Amino acid sequence: MDGTLLDSEKLWDIPLYELAAELGGTLSLATRHEMVGSNVPTTLQLLFSDIGREPSEEDLAQAADWIAKRTAEVFRENLPWRPGAAEALRAVRASGVPMALVTSTDRELTEIALDTIGRELFDVTVCGDEVDGLNKPHPEPYLKAAGLLGVDAAASVAVEDSPTGVASAVAAGCTVLVVPCDVPVEQGERRVFRESLVGVDVAVLGRLLA
Repeated sequence: MDGTLLDSEKLWDIPLYELAAELGGTLSLATRHEMVGSNVPTTLQLLFSDIGREPSEEDLAQAADWIAKRTAEVFRENLPWRPGAAEALRAVRASGVPMALVTSTDRELTEIALDTIGRELFDVTVCGDEVDGLNKPHPEPYLKAAGLLGVDAAASVAVEDSPTGVASAVAAGCTVLVVPCDVPVEQGERRVFRESLVGVDVAVLGRLLA
């Protein structure tokens, strides 16, 4: 979702940099890039480590609550689409091919984003707080989505923008259409690269599995 369908990774910058400043530190660009595609608990561990603080469980809980509230505010203000994403989603939906949204973002924030994306476009949504802590790059998010759809992950195409998300999809057995956004993704097995989702439809995705 973030960085693949929506150009929302840049919106995550706002609460993350604000939180680091609130805690008396400065979030480095290298650590911010490392966060891309990760869930909130992993992101917060990276943030606290980057600013040189050892957080207690209470610190992490308070930070997670603050991030959730601030990000919700930002998401409600503006969620810009990535090029071609809206058209690609509608094309796949019209074809009748089963489709899932697999995101590291928690359900509460995902529901806000779905007001923009359109929840009716997906048969299934799997969020970052619904995989028992086995978040990307673990294969579980994509394996769970495939199971809920009743399809074989190895016969599926995942669309991803980050190294973390790509690693998850590849580990699950998917072929991955990689459309990098904010951070580069290395070449590797079952990865096909594209500059944008402009012109992507079921025929384009099907050829990736041929």
